[in-house]
Amino acid sequence: MTDMPVAIVSLIATDPTRIDPVAIDQLQHSASLDGIRRVVGLPDLHAGRGIAVGAAFWSCGCLHPHLVGSDIGCGMALWRTDQKLRRFRLDAAEKKLHGLEGPWDGDHADRLVEAGLPVDLYGEGLGSIGGGNHFAEVLRVETLADPEAAAGLGIDPAHILLLVHSGSRGLGQAILDRHLRAGGGALAEDDAAGATYRTEHDQAVRWAELNRSIIAERLFDRLDMAGTRLLDICHNSVTPHQGGWLHRKGAAPADKGPIVIPGSRGALSYVVQPLPEKADEALHSLAHGAGRRWSRSDARDRIARRFTVAELARTRLGSRVICEDRALLYEEAPEAYQDIHRVVADLVDAGLLTVVATLRPLITYKMRRS
Repeated sequence: MTDMPVAIVSLIATDPTRIDPVAIDQLQHSASLDGIRRVVGLPDLHAGRGIAVGAAFWSCGCLHPHLVGSDIGCGMALWRTDQKLRRFRLDAAEKKLHGLEGPWDGDHADRLVEAGLPVDLYGEGLGSIGGGNHFAEVLRVETLADPEAAAGLGIDPAHILLLVHSGSRGLGQAILDRHLRAGGGALAEDDAAGATYRTEHDQAVRWAELNRSIIAERLFDRLDMAGTRLLDICHNSVTPHQGGWLHRKGAAPADKGPIVIPGSRGALSYVVQPLPEKADEALHSLAHGAGRRWSRSDARDRIARRFTVAELARTRLGSRVICEDRALLYEEAPEAYQDIHRVVADLVDAGLLTVVATLRPLITYKMRRS
């Protein structure tokens, strides 16, 4: 029997000692999976449920649905609104934002057909943000590192921006659950099960993009705004790549143009331009955010002793946080996340991107109870 090639594992981090050892172990374990040839951990790498988050995996001959996970198509979309910053009133906007986590009462079938999706494809969650680390965030431009690139993208410091982070909700979970019930192993790229998964996966990616658009529309409706989408990137997916399959688990694409790398709700976010010269060293992938520093349970335990709910509803940047789920408020506190500036600096040092602009949060919307 011919020995299988040993997968190459790389870590993009100036100081690897700051990465959770559990995440490193998970990264190493994934390298032993069938068909895996390369594995890359990005600077926001952190431990997940058996699979490291903030990583890219390249395989030959087969694909692994569990490396993509349950939230297929999850990503970030950025809009420039028609609302001028000088006319934006924070208190008034905060009072107007309600119900974005609840069911959308629009025409589901019509929007699904427009997106080229089956009319009966999981409709209950369409247009809703969801829990966990998902959010809708109103922002302003903080700095322009590359004014020409920012203008080319459509970023205007005079206008309010909107960033939406959400995915395929229960649809992606249902797809993964079906795979796990069938055995949960690698899927050959040329068999029926592999073809079925890819079809369902691609539909979930389109569903997630549609979901982000409807979330933005709902928010614009409440705030009496309109918006122009500047970008939409997916960070949980599997796609054809160099004759094999590129799985991204919490990893933004470096081959789709500019992206947003958000910080925690109490930190700046970055708009960046990927650079092509060393892109292959990171499997054409970039960090998708700051990355967790503490698990959710650790965050609840640590932060509840230090901050009240009222204190967490305001950030050190002066922004507002709308999250009336107490546990989620603590789990997603800025202190539970890594330093976004260090994450981006690591990517800059690695020659993978240049910074276009930084964005300051004004309102982060996660959940209201009524």
